[in-house]
Amino acid sequence: MENTSIERIDSITQAQRAYFRSGATLDIEFRKSMLSRFLKALKKWEQNISEALWKDLHKSYEEAYLTEISIVAGEIKNHIHNVSRWAGRERIASPLKLFPSRSYVVKEPLGNALIISPWNYPVQLLLNPLIGAISAGCTAVLKPSPYVPNVAKVIEDMISETFEERYIAVIQGNRDTNTYLLEKRWDMIFFTGSPALAKKVLSAAATYLTPVVLELGGKSPCIIDKSADIPVAARRIAWGKTLNSGQTCIAPDYILIHKDVKEKFINAFAKEIRNLHGDDIKADRHYVRMVNRKAFDRVVGYFNDGDIIYGGGNDPDSLFIEPTLIENVALDSPLMTEEIFGPVFPFITLDDTGKPFTVKAMEFINEREKPLAFYYFGKESDGWELIRRTSSGGGCINDVIMHIANENVPFGGVGNSGMGRYHDKDSFEAFTHRRSIIATGTWIDLPFRYMPYKLFSFVKRIL
Repeated sequence: MENTSIERIDSITQAQRAYFRSGATLDIEFRKSMLSRFLKALKKWEQNISEALWKDLHKSYEEAYLTEISIVAGEIKNHIHNVSRWAGRERIASPLKLFPSRSYVVKEPLGNALIISPWNYPVQLLLNPLIGAISAGCTAVLKPSPYVPNVAKVIEDMISETFEERYIAVIQGNRDTNTYLLEKRWDMIFFTGSPALAKKVLSAAATYLTPVVLELGGKSPCIIDKSADIPVAARRIAWGKTLNSGQTCIAPDYILIHKDVKEKFINAFAKEIRNLHGDDIKADRHYVRMVNRKAFDRVVGYFNDGDIIYGGGNDPDSLFIEPTLIENVALDSPLMTEEIFGPVFPFITLDDTGKPFTVKAMEFINEREKPLAFYYFGKESDGWELIRRTSSGGGCINDVIMHIANENVPFGGVGNSGMGRYHDKDSFEAFTHRRSIIATGTWIDLPFRYMPYKLFSFVKRIL
């Protein structure tokens, strides 16, 4: 796919800046009508989007609908129902010292937004932030990943058919295009991708002090205690690790397991992989492929970092990698220092010698960067204690992935795994400035604040 020309990028961004300044996006009914139009377009283009996801990622219709299309549709409906309330002016209590003033918070759109998305969930990670931009009253430039060209083209066609270019537009291209886009002035940048690229985004945003939301990733731990229900844990972890073939920012990245349940878990994991994908995993139409040869080679390269105890099958021609468990991994190896983004699981075995298992797990996690997700399998009270003693963007106790499925809770990272959050009202607020306004009556003008402060002793008592 060709890069959008610099001249066209300049034309689009100038038109969007003028359109926002015209005030056209401020009316709440306009925003709701655009969200409704967006929902109709998503339904109309559902088949095209699904076919493109199959071509680019070998993603089945069922998985495409559950992990991409339905999430976007649900978020749009939520915003249609709630944006009037979210965007309304809020009356805030005023202290006595401000009498006779009234205090308000006004929600104003930040303005012209840039949304850059990755390739692993190329529909929902591009379009979900757009919902927040529309409901907040912003314009938006969308920049899909070039690694999923079929999806990028379908989304461009859908957006161009649905919205005016001066309001919402798609710009295509590689990292040179990203670099040029980031050199321009924006009122908001929403980026989903790797921490390494996020640092470049943040550096570019600093030029104009542009606010950013960074949705990143990292190495999300999966802790399996000896109190865990191993069959259930194996089933849920096998599903979470093979969903999108592990190419999920909140996929469990590595396992910390109690030595007493290690062998039981390995056997249960192998059984659940067969239950999910059959004896011939490669033949399963629900098993996603690596996005490209570069990603395939990187993930297969991790096989050299330890001993394979399950799986290891792969096919470079079809970009297929079998779910794989690896033990005896050096902690400074790429497998334990890089986000895997594939169906490979390094195994770290811990015991209770010297310190309780949970304390060892807590120390292991806290010695590393803050992850996007945290997963614990075992007694719930122990899970809560580990959550209290660690930090992550989000997480689950006795489950994986599912915290992203509740659109009523915020989603975002912390530290190396990101900043800012979205979903539900948080998506609206990500593209909104909360503006404090004080309205003061003129029917009385109390002298307390004026020089020479004759009533200072009284004022001091009420402050």
